[in-house]
Amino acid sequence: MSRRFCCPRGQAAVELVGMLPLLFLVAFAVAQVLVAGLAREAAHHAAQAGAMALLQGGDPVKQARAAVPGWSRDRLTVVVRGRSVRVHVVPPALVPGAGALLDSTSSASAGPVG
Repeated sequence: MSRRFCCPRGQAAVELVGMLPLLFLVAFAVAQVLVAGLAREAAHHAAQAGAMALLQGGDPVKQARAAVPGWSRDRLTVVVRGRSVRVHVVPPALVPGAGALLDSTSSASAGPVG
């Protein structure tokens, strides 16, 4: 038997190349979950800003939009009902369709009427 087939030289490189697709998949999944967490925080912050605007007599929709980072303004829906503000944010999707599955909704109240 020849010597070049009996030694495991290069085996680690071959195993690494075989694992790269799995590593990329895990990295994309982690990044998508982190972006969804950012969207959740943005929704919560926007809902609170909208409720505070209601308390101060301002425009809750405008204040909710101003309270979030630029990437989420186009993905933001604000609904005001009475003294309650509800904000819905769809995070950017690294994998097509994943953003809609990981959307976030938050609401805040400006207190009782009156």
